[in-house]
Amino acid sequence: MRSPLAPAWLTLPEDTAALDEQIFSSGVARVAGEVSIQGIGVTELVEEYGSPLWVIDENDFRDRARAYVEAFQAAFESLCGGVDVFYASKALLTVQIAKWVKEEGLHIDTASGGEMAIALRAGTDPAHIGLHGNNKSDDELRTAIEQQIGRIVVDSLAELHRVEAMAGHLNKRANVMLRLTPGVDASTHEHIATAHEDQKFGLTMTPAPGADTSVAYQAVHFAADAEHINLVGLHSHIGSQIFDSTGFETTATRMLEFIAVLAAEDIHIAELDIGGGYGIAYTEADTPVAPAVIAQNLAAHMAEEVDRLGIDWPRISIEPGRSIAGPAGLTIYTVGTTKTVWVEHAGQHYSRRYVAVDGGMSDNPRPVLYDADYTAVLANRVSESGPVFSRVVGKHCESGDIVVNAVYLPEDTDHGDLLVVPATGAYGHVMSSNYNMLLRPAIVAIKDGQARTIIRRETYDDLFAREVDL
Repeated sequence: MRSPLAPAWLTLPEDTAALDEQIFSSGVARVAGEVSIQGIGVTELVEEYGSPLWVIDENDFRDRARAYVEAFQAAFESLCGGVDVFYASKALLTVQIAKWVKEEGLHIDTASGGEMAIALRAGTDPAHIGLHGNNKSDDELRTAIEQQIGRIVVDSLAELHRVEAMAGHLNKRANVMLRLTPGVDASTHEHIATAHEDQKFGLTMTPAPGADTSVAYQAVHFAADAEHINLVGLHSHIGSQIFDSTGFETTATRMLEFIAVLAAEDIHIAELDIGGGYGIAYTEADTPVAPAVIAQNLAAHMAEEVDRLGIDWPRISIEPGRSIAGPAGLTIYTVGTTKTVWVEHAGQHYSRRYVAVDGGMSDNPRPVLYDADYTAVLANRVSESGPVFSRVVGKHCESGDIVVNAVYLPEDTDHGDLLVVPATGAYGHVMSSNYNMLLRPAIVAIKDGQARTIIRRETYDDLFAREVDL
């Protein structure tokens, strides 16, 4: 029976062993009742690499990366000569993953000195690296200028002045792209919406009260005239986990209109980055759009706007991250304890089963940060028991330590069983912590049916490594 406690989008499953192809990576299937990735069962993976465990379907990751390159090239090549696809590495980054990105023909977007260092360590051409950040350090800017990375995405007038001064001191020209705030409200969680006015990112396109020009306008003119700055282009990003294309189209219109204003003043903008943030399916409620559809719709809209404004096409770039890494990953957990509680709702009491696993908010903080929803399946076997409304929780000393808020699991799910939570490739590893001094899991990549560790599991010695008084 469907639980009255369940959210409206959650349906009572006819088969608790079913795997939703829209949520799981392409290499996931059930083999002899057990969830497997490219033919390797979860039990074998846990026995060899431990639990909890992050698993990346490398074939799926590469396929998704390649799909963005091919789809956007096909849609835009005849219009503007092509598209540069920057992988938004904040979603998931290791040296190996940076190499995959390079091999599949993508550039790489970084947001810190550490991410930039990993990209460089992977052999990425500096010209194919971008550096984001609203508060870049002097060291980060110095490295970016010295390495001549392809774009420093400048976020404020103050930073723009610092870049000009530092580039002059280094006797270099800095490649600068200006991140503008187009004032578009994306249909997403407030903490991952980044183009409305009242937030920390970008140069506003709206003049302050009493001002004749906007900060964005002032920044473009400064950069265009600066002796040590090469103005690469303009950048916008409206947020993350977005399914509605209207926001992207509105943003493109505002940016192109601004480019038209600048063109009338003989300032040519060679490139326009329209960001990323394309949503993925975490649960049955999510309906992601294929890269080809996004590309075709956006190309058609922008072609109309370019014609209307009578301007030259800028080269286009985009920044998918979550939509490449997220569906390619999953997390394997081992069940520890279970308990049933009774919850009052509309004058009645209904049961909710708590299933505690050996990880939690230290390996995936998104549920506690953004109220993010996930799903889970019993992975090591197929159960004949009926579905029970459940909540999967972690082992941390926090009541908010929730892994999956609402899911139907077989009634006999118990100690020692393995659960798989799909779509954890993005923002699990990179946002992980040692809260409660838990050890961070390994990352295992599986390519063509062969598994290998790309990030080893932490040990207690790692916890002690930074202590100085031992």
